Amino acid sequence: MSELKSGTPAPDFELPDQDGRMIRLSQFRGKPVVIFFYPKDDTSGCTVQVCGFRDDFAKFQAVNAEIFGISDDSAASHKKFATKFNLPFTLLSDKGGRVRKLYGVKKTLGIIPGRVTFVIDREGILLHIFSSLTTPSRHIEEALSALSK
Repeated sequence: MSELKSGTPAPDFELPDQDGRMIRLSQFRGKPVVIFFYPKDDTSGCTVQVCGFRDDFAKFQAVNAEIFGISDDSAASHKKFATKFNLPFTLLSDKGGRVRKLYGVKKTLGIIPGRVTFVIDREGILLHIFSSLTTPSRHIEEALSALSK
């Protein structure tokens, strides 16, 4: 698969959420979607990132956007992480990294799963892609900026 870029269709996928329900991206056509890939539940940078999305959740709701966090942690791990930090959005379990590969999210130094955010418009087209392992809070700013255009 060629590298994803703005203006191309977001690949559809189906993954289990923190409650074991299967979620398919295409279910959310008609509303904007933010997907953020992160390395691991309950680690410092990932906690900063998810809590940033939580703290600005009302701004995403104001534009009717869905938010999904994706890592290869189990649904049970996601459930604990979501409960611990009172996350109002869905975490998806990508065991084996199939969707991470589908979206071209590479590992840093070959070992640390990448931190990449994708903003998808109502028609399922990629609006914006932001990648940064070291600035987790900037992912929220980038997503909100893309949604406000």
